[in-house]
Amino acid sequence: MKALILAAGLGTRLKPLTNQTPKALLPIGPYTLLQFAILKLKNSGFNELIINVHHHADQVISYLDKNKNFGCTLAISDEREQLLDTGGGIKKAAWFFNDNLPFLVYNVDIVTDLDLQLLYEHHKKYQNIATLVVRDRKTSRYLLFDNNMQLSAWKNVSTGEKRIAKPTAEPLSPYAFSGIHVINPQLFSLMEVQDRFSIIDTYLRIAATHPIGGYLDNSQLWADAGKPESLAEAGEIAEKIRY
Repeated sequence: MKALILAAGLGTRLKPLTNQTPKALLPIGPYTLLQFAILKLKNSGFNELIINVHHHADQVISYLDKNKNFGCTLAISDEREQLLDTGGGIKKAAWFFNDNLPFLVYNVDIVTDLDLQLLYEHHKKYQNIATLVVRDRKTSRYLLFDNNMQLSAWKNVSTGEKRIAKPTAEPLSPYAFSGIHVINPQLFSLMEVQDRFSIIDTYLRIAATHPIGGYLDNSQLWADAGKPESLAEAGEIAEKIRY
């Protein structure tokens, strides 16, 4: 099975730690963030990986070479000329997913014990064009789902902005996106024309005509290591999840 690790970000929220080191190579417990992501994917059956790079890209590539790609078949999606955001990053890597099978996208700063194999099987069962892992946690921006866990809207509770993707009379449930999703390659034909764009914007644009599902993650071990206050927590979690 194939997966994309999103590792190109600038790590702005983690400065000054990321001034000289890419976020992907920051240590969490016995791993780096990138090592944890690769080993998690590998142990879940995803052994053909592509990793996008931008910030301190040479360090990431050298690290992978030194560690012999951790035993995976691995490709690099080079964004050194332009950082493409989530949607653009996924689109640029489209060539890698040429088998017409669903693939997994994993943000490098997520540390979790979520069962990725169960997620993948759930995606195939419900035949969504994309399945987004979500959690019931506090955030400023929520994805809103109907009773069938289909994406219907988005809301920023800080600004009051709301975007309706699929009108419904049902009460909607708000969840926070967790940076992990499974995508059918058919999504590539529905993406924006421009190079740089948000994948969430794409999901909201097509949700009325194509099924975008949510997958509720209730796992106890979870952290977003993209923020300074949760980097230490991510390290504690990683200590408990040994690969």
